[in-house]
Amino acid sequence: MSEQLLPGYIIRRGSLLERSLLLKFMQRTYQDLFPNEDFSHLEQTVKQYFSSDTPLWWVEEEGEQGSRGAGEQGSNKKSLSSASHSPIACLWVGNAIDQVHGNRHAHIFILYVVPEHRRRGIGTALMRYVENWAIQRGDRQIGLQVFQSNKPALNLYNQLGYQTQSLWMVKFLSAEK
Repeated sequence: MSEQLLPGYIIRRGSLLERSLLLKFMQRTYQDLFPNEDFSHLEQTVKQYFSSDTPLWWVEEEGEQGSRGAGEQGSNKKSLSSASHSPIACLWVGNAIDQVHGNRHAHIFILYVVPEHRRRGIGTALMRYVENWAIQRGDRQIGLQVFQSNKPALNLYNQLGYQTQSLWMVKFLSAEK
């Protein structure tokens, strides 16, 4: 089942069978920020956290989604080759516990829009979509983690009213003493 997200784009719920596509999108997300790193270890993250309790949504260009069924014959070859294999954005959400109040809330694992489709409102629309979803299930907040170096994402989240609640600090350790 899919619905229109924005003019020209539909959103559909992902399935547990799309684990490898989710992994591909996660790797692309991190590769954009850290191009010289190997992100094969993300397979373990997907294996550990992707479940029916952690919803996944895909965004596709409208008109591209109609040919997903096996054996369907359509006259639009572009539709057959791109839609079911190449979403242009993804949103994966998990659950977290507010450490101050103890309430469950939505936590965004990944929001990724392929570069060719950025700056068209898709990220904003996805954030509003997940906010509505979280409200409907009774959540009172949404959490996410964003790298300080990811200025476009920081700008998006700030514009949408997200605030820094805590800082995740890291100290790299050396085995040498």
